[in-house]
Amino acid sequence: MNSKRINFKFLLGFTYLIIISVFLFYFFSYVDIKDLTSYEFIKSNKDIIFKYKNENFLFLTILFFLFCIIWVLLLGFAMPLLIFGGFVFGTMWGTIIVLTSTTIGATLLYKLVGVFFRDLIEEKLAPKYNNLKEFFRRNDIAYFMFFRFVGGGGTPYAIQNVLPILFDMPVKNYVIATFIGSIPSMFLTVAVGSGLESVIDKNEEIGISSIIRTPEIYLPLIGFVIILSIAFFCKKKFFKQNEKK
Repeated sequence: MNSKRINFKFLLGFTYLIIISVFLFYFFSYVDIKDLTSYEFIKSNKDIIFKYKNENFLFLTILFFLFCIIWVLLLGFAMPLLIFGGFVFGTMWGTIIVLTSTTIGATLLYKLVGVFFRDLIEEKLAPKYNNLKEFFRRNDIAYFMFFRFVGGGGTPYAIQNVLPILFDMPVKNYVIATFIGSIPSMFLTVAVGSGLESVIDKNEEIGISSIIRTPEIYLPLIGFVIILSIAFFCKKKFFKQNEKK
């Protein structure tokens, strides 16, 4: 029975890796990553995107929602989702869609990797992140919420999503910390994406001068700097206090 279970887990895990590999191969074969981050590409296709959205709003919303979940499951990074969500759906609606879908995707990834790749995660990540165990033990929700709040402190999004496996974080706590902790940074990034529409409508090029003249972009960026400053201050204080204990 045990042998069959191990073989089944191995088969599912191997299938998951194959799906990721095939997806990445075809994605980068047909999509130029430069286009995804190119302002000129977004600018030249704005009318097509918005025309499609106006004619198929519900369908596009559902499609983008499902894509976000799958994208996170396939270890995709969050930035393109946030910018696209803000640009197409606006700040509020874009934030709701991306925040909810990425939380679902991250939770599914957390469960999936925890079942099939726990040993690999412990082998690869434990040496670097094992020092966080004490913080998670004291209050896993508060710490992981803060960790999300500061964008993982530069930790890649995919690693952020699976890191709590090292500390056996309950799924309920994971969902709460991920959803609430991701709100500030996601909201501000989505707002920047939403502000691109204003720059395009003025037929301007992205640069320091256009950003300074566009409150839809510079206000979220200022907010981002403020959040990072507060987070840096809290992080120093938080770690300092816990090191003394």
